[in-house]
Amino acid sequence: MSSSILRQPRAVWAVAFACVIAFMGIGLVDPILKEIAAQLDATPSQVSLLFTSYMAVMGVAMLVTGVVSSRIGAKRTLLLGLLLIIVFAGLAGASGSVGAIIGFRAGWGLGNALFIATALSTIVSAASGSLAQAIILFEAALGLGIASGPLIGGLLGNVSWRGPFFGVSVLMTIALLATAWFLPETPPAGRRTSLADPFRALAHPALLALALVAVCYNLGFFTLLAAGPFALPSLGIMQIGWVFFGWGLLLAITSVAVAPGLQRRWGTIPTMIACLGLFGLDLALLAWWAESEVAVATGIIAAGAVLGVINTLVTEAVMGVAPVERPVASAAYSFVRFTGGALGPYLALRLAEQQGVHAPFWFGAIAVTTGVVIALLGARTVHRALHGAPARHSTDEAAAELVGDTA
Repeated sequence: MSSSILRQPRAVWAVAFACVIAFMGIGLVDPILKEIAAQLDATPSQVSLLFTSYMAVMGVAMLVTGVVSSRIGAKRTLLLGLLLIIVFAGLAGASGSVGAIIGFRAGWGLGNALFIATALSTIVSAASGSLAQAIILFEAALGLGIASGPLIGGLLGNVSWRGPFFGVSVLMTIALLATAWFLPETPPAGRRTSLADPFRALAHPALLALALVAVCYNLGFFTLLAAGPFALPSLGIMQIGWVFFGWGLLLAITSVAVAPGLQRRWGTIPTMIACLGLFGLDLALLAWWAESEVAVATGIIAAGAVLGVINTLVTEAVMGVAPVERPVASAAYSFVRFTGGALGPYLALRLAEQQGVHAPFWFGAIAVTTGVVIALLGARTVHRALHGAPARHSTDEAAAELVGDTA
């Protein structure tokens, strides 16, 4: 990685730090899923709704992120999102029933939507260097957050299943203070967006194709997160935390250090399709050997290697294909992928209850394979949007500084 990517304004580092904490929320509950089910007398499919409510609300809320940001400015939107996460994470930790936690996780998802969608566009706008460097910085924060979430969840979960929720609330308070202090005021700029803008953006075939691929990918991604702990029955909270820490660490490393090289060598679309295929294969192998805890733990960790590459390439492609404002493109894409993928954890664990431990991973493998088919069918359209539109020429040149020609 070139040293220039590290020379960023303090505001960028403040938002990136907050991103790390925000993304902890994705894997934070993994190590404590079984403990919550045991302590609150809940079934696996019920605790899977901790993911489903979080993602469904986050996906729908993505539609309003641009509307809010264009009216009150990026900084106030970021702070509002952080405040909501602080409040709802704390309330989840204080809850006495799985239903209450599910509801408060939904509120947490609203805060995450306001924060994450605005954070990406803020980092892209404020960072020095190329578009690709800014996206890699964002993906590095994502990877660190995803990697550290299960580990912190395991450490605090060893004390109490409530600990991870309270821990996020405290860390987000620090992130809120850092963002308030270091990020300059960002008054509303440009035109005010409407709720209809993300839907209009999805009329662009390349953006729609990537969003549909991401739905299938997220079905597999969150199936892995939800079903993984229940396929490791003899492992304790901390052991599950270490398994998913290894997964997240590989995701972080490959998103920053491996994805650019593969993209430069093979191109964005071929690399993305190949990695999706490898992820689908990994899920199929997990399904085949689901009764071997060693195989399951190994397969979970190995999945991180391809997920990091997919995350980086899909995010950069979305930022490049749609001839609309980046916050609008991000909102449209995130709405489809999160709301579509929200059903994954619940369906997967219902299948586990009815069909056995193998079924969730077969479900994930089929979903990701469907994504590969959609990506193959839409490859020409996405390629033309990335490289054929004059309006995106300056963006392509900026990205080429780091990752080279992605043709």
